[in-house]
Amino acid sequence: QVQLVESGGGLVQTGGSLRLSCVASGRTFSWYTMGWFRQAPGNEREFVATIDRSGSITSYSNSVKGRFTISRDNAKNTVYLQMNSLKPEDTANYYCAGTLRIDTSSAPAAFGSWGQGTQVTVSS
Repeated sequence: QVQLVESGGGLVQTGGSLRLSCVASGRTFSWYTMGWFRQAPGNEREFVATIDRSGSITSYSNSVKGRFTISRDNAKNTVYLQMNSLKPEDTANYYCAGTLRIDTSSAPAAFGSWGQGTQVTVSS
């Protein structure tokens, strides 16, 4: 499995922006479809965004579409999540995940590699 380490979380006011990064190691990064998921206390882990191996195909949950952008730099073994116009309901622990599946599944069960998460808190 690829090892994943997230960074970039923090505390931000409503309407603010953050950029999360996830650095991969251990396997060939470009083989992996990558995703971001989030989990708030008491809630199930939910899909945020995915990106295919080349970076040309992305998908987003309806709750973040138009505000968040997923991207990747295969030369740097890194996937990013640019989050704009943040809302209090975006508060959660954000996880980076990778899968060798070619399709950009939104199901957490489709992803076999996970980071430890980075906390994002949006104050009202």
